[in-house]
Amino acid sequence: MKGLKENFQKAHVVIIGSGIIGKFNALELSELGFQITLIDPTQLQNSSSAALGLLMGNMYQKRKGRSWDLRKKSIELWPKWISLLQNINNGLNIEKPLIQLTTNEEKFKKLKKFIDENDDLSLQILEKDSIIIKNINKAFQTKNIKGMISFKDGRINAVSLLKTIDKYLKNKKINFVNEEIIKIRKANNQWFSTTKSNKDIKSDLVILCNSLKAVDLIDNLSHNIKLKPVLGQAIEVSINDAEVDLLTLPKQFNINGKNIIPISKNKLIIGSTDEYSTKPEKNIFEKITNFLNQKPTWLINGQIKKKWFGVRSRPEGEPSPIMKNLGDGLIICTGFYKNGILLAPVCSKWVANEIKKYIT
Repeated sequence: MKGLKENFQKAHVVIIGSGIIGKFNALELSELGFQITLIDPTQLQNSSSAALGLLMGNMYQKRKGRSWDLRKKSIELWPKWISLLQNINNGLNIEKPLIQLTTNEEKFKKLKKFIDENDDLSLQILEKDSIIIKNINKAFQTKNIKGMISFKDGRINAVSLLKTIDKYLKNKKINFVNEEIIKIRKANNQWFSTTKSNKDIKSDLVILCNSLKAVDLIDNLSHNIKLKPVLGQAIEVSINDAEVDLLTLPKQFNINGKNIIPISKNKLIIGSTDEYSTKPEKNIFEKITNFLNQKPTWLINGQIKKKWFGVRSRPEGEPSPIMKNLGDGLIICTGFYKNGILLAPVCSKWVANEIKKYIT
């Protein structure tokens, strides 16, 4: 790499996979002056397009170890990227706060213990007498929902985010290739990524961000990386109840593992990532709305207006995500499970640092 030491602009980086991780890597590296080719045959249908965009970082209850370190660093990096992307879309923002709720008394006690043990004013317990909880209990026709609120966490509109990054990357003259890569190989100090149409794309480095398919492009016997599919799915539900105004609820919250986003007086989105599969079951409404012992009447009578899903990947035998420098100019970033959007900034920063070390 001697010829690249003086000038990053001479280095060509191929990024395979155009979900949020691939796009953020393209964003970071293009800001540093690298030449980027982003390759994906289904750029409008990847798993990131099905994400709800909830950023659950500061309320993460393990305040030590790799997983917490990644979240903490990403939380610190997000404001910089929001500021940059607002030059393209000034409406892009992180809606705060985020609320986590449960009907399980033992889980609520753990939430209280977590907040008691951490001197963090951005985290607060929500007891039954809280006005927020009263509104939620009233709407969901129950009495035992409680939880916590995080004023640092929130939600970013995933579809808007991806479209904004696309516009930014096009302004940066990023090369987009809508093809599937079936093979990668190194020869004469260059990487060759071979498309399904048998075209070779030459580069100095390759970053694999194509979720489950990433391991198909490497020698898995040497690297021993195993991934399993995880289904993320969501539904938009329309209700018909004059006595219920969904806009009286928080903008984003989670009850017993299901994410809920009211979008109008009579519509809300419910989503989750919890099924080891590649296709949703037929009873999606029953599965996603089954987060309380007894559903409110308006939800029982609700109608699905839209439904969508995306397949993510989760590592087997090691922590999520997989961020590894496989050597010789090959990097893999996959297995982000539920946290792709949250951890995208810290992943791209790590990749940039690995590339700088490789070149210099």
